[in-house]
Amino acid sequence: MSDGTTETTTVHGTLREVAVLGAGGVGGLVGALLARTGDVAVTFVARDETVRSLRERGLRVRSEQLGDVEVAVRATARLDDPVDVLLVAVKATGLRDALDRVAPEVLGDAVVVPLLNGVEHLDVLRARYGSERVVPAVIRVEATRVAPGEIVHGSPFVEIDLAPGDAPTDAVDSVRDLLARAGITVRLRADEAALVWAKLSFLAPLALLTTRHRATIGEVRTAHRDELEALVAEVAAVATASCAPSDPAASLTLYDRFPAAARSSMERDAEAGRPLEVDAIGGAVVRAAERHGVSAPLTARLVAELS
Repeated sequence: MSDGTTETTTVHGTLREVAVLGAGGVGGLVGALLARTGDVAVTFVARDETVRSLRERGLRVRSEQLGDVEVAVRATARLDDPVDVLLVAVKATGLRDALDRVAPEVLGDAVVVPLLNGVEHLDVLRARYGSERVVPAVIRVEATRVAPGEIVHGSPFVEIDLAPGDAPTDAVDSVRDLLARAGITVRLRADEAALVWAKLSFLAPLALLTTRHRATIGEVRTAHRDELEALVAEVAAVATASCAPSDPAASLTLYDRFPAAARSSMERDAEAGRPLEVDAIGGAVVRAAERHGVSAPLTARLVAELS
């Protein structure tokens, strides 16, 4: 396996049954793209209200980059049959409750691919399903559920990075190919710590500042640029102490790629009065800083204010 964007369609294993735990912005978008290929059967595992909507009206995605998608999908409140892949795409705040919908004995030999924010959920998934099943992954995208079964994809990209973890190489390759055939940019990374901290180093400053200031990404990177740069440097120091390479300049470049009107998912949750992933995102940074003796006062202050 090597770094770099994957374009291949080589099949290393037959993946025909995919379950998606969570039908929000991320889960709905990725599940719809997979269903559109016609190569796999997609089953969403979700709350009763979402299950009813998906069964009655299907799943609809609006995307300028990938085109509009409308597909019929299966939906259930609890997974009852084995699948080949389980994509975990719920919010970190609801992870433990959501996992009750997918019993370990039902999964069979399925590969578990988490598309969550933060870093600490990997330990939770490995404890429940076994380390050899879990393929560490991160996703970069802006996708919003505007109604049950209706997703708006706002960013000009959908990117997923995978690391092998303790999963078999052929299983990781099969997941990569499955996602690539759906039109997703997929990369393989050798270093799990680098994978998860690269995402968190980018996400934590943006999520905390957009939510604290109730601002768009464009407003944060202009009106609050000094604070953004300071927070990026602070989180980068924690990442380095966690044995992950960090590049604050690259993070700032990524912020500048986003459309100015884009908002972080945490800020949208705050506006809607939903539970916030402050602990999974900012809290994880603070706890890592404490473990490694790194000073992170700005992160700690923002976490305290938002909590």
